[in-house]
Amino acid sequence: MVMISKPKPNRHNGRAQEFLPYGRTVNEQYYLEVMRRLREAIRKKLPELWKNNSWLFHHDNDPAHSSLLVRDFLAKNNTIMPQPLYSPDLASCDFFLFPKLKRPMKGRRFATIEEIKTASLEELKAIPKSVYGKCFEDWKNRWHKCIVSEGDYFEGDNINIDK
Repeated sequence: MVMISKPKPNRHNGRAQEFLPYGRTVNEQYYLEVMRRLREAIRKKLPELWKNNSWLFHHDNDPAHSSLLVRDFLAKNNTIMPQPLYSPDLASCDFFLFPKLKRPMKGRRFATIEEIKTASLEELKAIPKSVYGKCFEDWKNRWHKCIVSEGDYFEGDNINIDK
């Protein structure tokens, strides 16, 4: 997931953060802008990965993410990790991040968008690094299930991954 906002991202504990500007829609042009900023941030902050080209970018099959414009950009820059068409459970935002944000914020009322942003950032900061590590392990396990099923649809854990 990429959290999206102002042209110059705010800084929060050394991490860039962005929120989608009010009234803006995530379309292929906007998403491409985000991808360019993300690539530049990786180039600056993770030079070893950048130099070795040893990183991949994974996102879901949202139309803005999979448009020809975006696919061409990512293919030219060797950064895409394709996702099977019917596998939303491979997107860490869907199985990990969004639930971690939604649960503690459920039922709360916010008077302004700024309050929502502040609360979202507080919840993100509250997630321990070790939990992100567990998310990565879960993500790898989900990919393994997808490979074993040869990209076919399956629900939850209803697949034998010991093949």
